[in-house]
Amino acid sequence: MKKILSSIFALMLLFALAACGGGNGGSQGKSGDTEGDTAKTDEYLPSQLIIATGGTSGTYYPLGGGIAQIISDNTDVSATAQTTGGSVENMRLLGNQEVDLAFVQNDIADYAAKGTMMFEGTKVENLQGLAALYNETIQIVLPGNSTITSVADLKGKRVSVGAPGSGVEANAMQILEIYGMTFDDLKAQRLSFGDSVQSMQDGNLDAAFVTAGAPTSAVTELSATNGVKLITLEDEKVDELIAKYPYYVKETIPADTYPGVGETHTVAVKAMLAVSKTLPEEFVYNATKALFENVDKLIAINKKAESIKIDTATEGITLDIHPGALKYFQENGAK
Repeated sequence: MKKILSSIFALMLLFALAACGGGNGGSQGKSGDTEGDTAKTDEYLPSQLIIATGGTSGTYYPLGGGIAQIISDNTDVSATAQTTGGSVENMRLLGNQEVDLAFVQNDIADYAAKGTMMFEGTKVENLQGLAALYNETIQIVLPGNSTITSVADLKGKRVSVGAPGSGVEANAMQILEIYGMTFDDLKAQRLSFGDSVQSMQDGNLDAAFVTAGAPTSAVTELSATNGVKLITLEDEKVDELIAKYPYYVKETIPADTYPGVGETHTVAVKAMLAVSKTLPEEFVYNATKALFENVDKLIAINKKAESIKIDTATEGITLDIHPGALKYFQENGAK
């Protein structure tokens, strides 16, 4: 009986050891670490890389297609651009690991990483920065016949503050805050760019916050019909805003960007690329290198790519930079 029991015990021990060792082979990543049956590996490189962009009529989608081609041509991974609803959706897609890279405004990325604003209670964990690309300018737009000259003058006025839950709405709220105001001080309306322009053309709106690269087609359209004005932000207010919300950067809209409109001082957020932190360091290094060494190909797609420079590659990014991108920036003198 003792011999039989010893044999059974030995077999049980053998099976237990085999079970412990057998799970690693199929789930182990390049780092060799596992955190249990349901955990993601530390590093993962898909055979088909997906870049989340935006709508087909915007800037994100064509530039995303160009970046996908650059990655495909200069790394061992094939990449493709995917049309999406834009920054907010892109952060959710990246968080769910449905995409690998994503275009996003740097302020939206900050909210996603911290679980604030439209991401309240839904913090995005799988998120790091790759590079800042170009400015998306905060424009406070007025009809050409407006007598409004400052943000303070917006009190009591009919003002579009962007669609509910949008980045524009957050920008408007933060700028008003620096001036000691809230939406309650306005006759606030939550309209899209197009609806805001139409309302101003119809005389039903006094001002609108617009976050987009200047010149913006919707604002140009207003300029061609009713004329347009822009509000300049005072230097001390800009400094105060950036001190509190460091994803903003100073921006100057040159004179005659819109016909008859003088030089305008304001702020901008950055269009940037965010990346899944699970992508291997070597791959992200090579992808970042390929991006910055082939900017000319992106400029041929859209002139906004002229702003993609190593000197400003981390400007306005409050996320941790992916180690692969950071290594390339450090080797090439980025700030």
